[in-house]
Amino acid sequence: MGDMAAPVNEIRTGRLPPWLKRPRPDAAMLATRAVVEAGGVATVCREARCPNVTECWSRRTATFMILGSTCTRSCRFCAVSRGRPLPPAGDEPQRLAEAVAGLGLRHVVITSVSRDDLEDEGASHFAACVREVRARLPESTIEVLPPDFHAREECILALCQARPDVYNHNIETVERLTPQVRPQADYRRSLRVLRLVGQIDASITTKSGLMIGMGETGDEIGQTLSHLREVGCGIVTIGQYLQPSKEHWPVVRYYTPEEFEELAVKARAMGFAAVAAGPFVRSSYNAGKVFSGTAIGSSGGTAGQLPGD
Repeated sequence: MGDMAAPVNEIRTGRLPPWLKRPRPDAAMLATRAVVEAGGVATVCREARCPNVTECWSRRTATFMILGSTCTRSCRFCAVSRGRPLPPAGDEPQRLAEAVAGLGLRHVVITSVSRDDLEDEGASHFAACVREVRARLPESTIEVLPPDFHAREECILALCQARPDVYNHNIETVERLTPQVRPQADYRRSLRVLRLVGQIDASITTKSGLMIGMGETGDEIGQTLSHLREVGCGIVTIGQYLQPSKEHWPVVRYYTPEEFEELAVKARAMGFAAVAAGPFVRSSYNAGKVFSGTAIGSSGGTAGQLPGD
């Protein structure tokens, strides 16, 4: 994919391009909010100010965030609050399972803040949440989206032993930008995480997500996709980075829907089993459809399995 000229007018004026408009709240969204609030569980939808919250909650789906809502890291793209978190809540696995059951989810996505303050970085608590949800909804598929655990094999093993269907760890951005955008993370370490999951349990599908519009080049996007394939990553999501506030990393470029489609075609040709690429695609957006290889549609991007998969 070549580097097309950026639509700089929108960036200079602070306006979003016309394809970055979202629906208004409806009654179904309010019902989902009621279930989430009743369970006392956090969601990345709210904590990270996800632009898809209206659409997803209107479809009675949400991405749950465990281990509190305060992160020990300070990524420059992320809206989640940072600081010293509280100890993990012992009843969180049960409350999470109750909320998931209340929504009747067929595909459950569980993520967490980074907990570098804990001895095992929250891996055992994460695993307990997966097991509790599995016991409550045995027919549902479960996708986990944990931090990197510093690529500690014992932590990754603990979570893999809970048998999630999908192990999703986001690379987030290209290697050159990682030190500035994710100062406490490491690009190569994230790749090691994905490789380790495949080595521990090849039956678990690995997945990763990439945000674009942060100043990367087309060649760097291609290189990142190649690196993900080299470590066996099976599913990839590519979405437009949107600046949560003026204090966060700035948007350098807005990619058009057509450019996202080009990236989706390129990623499929590289061997990814499923791809989702679009302006509003996020790592957990339409995750169940992406996992099953079902097309998402023009508003959310594209997804699909390669011929013969």
